[in-house]
Amino acid sequence: MTGILSIQFNPKIGDKEFNLIKVEEFISQNSDKNLDLVLFPEFFSTGIDHNSFLNFPDDEQGGNTIKKVQELAKKFNTNIVTGSVIEKSENKLFNTSFVINRTGETVGKYRKIHLFNYNGGTEGQRITAGNEPLVVALDFGKVGLNICYDFRYPLMQKNLAKMGAEILVCPTAWCIINEKYNNSDKLKHEQDIWESLNKIRAYDNLVCVVSCNQVGKANERVSNIGHSMIVSPDGEVLANAGNEECAIYAEIDLEKVRQYKKEYPISCID
Repeated sequence: MTGILSIQFNPKIGDKEFNLIKVEEFISQNSDKNLDLVLFPEFFSTGIDHNSFLNFPDDEQGGNTIKKVQELAKKFNTNIVTGSVIEKSENKLFNTSFVINRTGETVGKYRKIHLFNYNGGTEGQRITAGNEPLVVALDFGKVGLNICYDFRYPLMQKNLAKMGAEILVCPTAWCIINEKYNNSDKLKHEQDIWESLNKIRAYDNLVCVVSCNQVGKANERVSNIGHSMIVSPDGEVLANAGNEECAIYAEIDLEKVRQYKKEYPISCID
């Protein structure tokens, strides 16, 4: 069995040191478990903050942020998908996930392909889109990378499954405007849609899904809806973080994924 930890929290805007301490605390609290993979939210080190993105980006190696995560991977003997950080390369900014193995080595780097430029979103005004989907082979299995809005694209998920992904991960800052967040009916609707998306991505592609969201108020305009999840290839919810800061844990059976892929090769058919 493969042990998965998804850390859901509300990052402190612009305070990388505080946010790194926060994720370390969550990992430490769960260090008695079998930790094969730990996932952080999108923008985990800065929160959703344009000033931090523009003025304090990390370099192509991830800067001090990723150096600290590499230390955590070695300290807790686990693989980590770093949510995302703002990476500066050749005077361009990318929304980037680094994949760190147990020895602290960066073994993959994924730049978000589908930027959020809708309903008031302006990500594309600051961030350059990536163009290469990524599946990383870790010591327990193969992981396909998404960041937030990528998850709305079913053909991207199918392509990752065809590339061999056994787990789809989605670090996110899945937010809604505060007017909706403060309306219990509208908030529940958005959370229901998000949960359904997690389950159907797993079920349609015969993979496990691990999402990791921010939670709570992000800024004066939007709040994150939480509900980070770990889902089996049957679409069964193994863990759901609800609407609070916490870390969720589940053990997933990748042998079931591999068996399903042999019996029902739907993810390999166009």
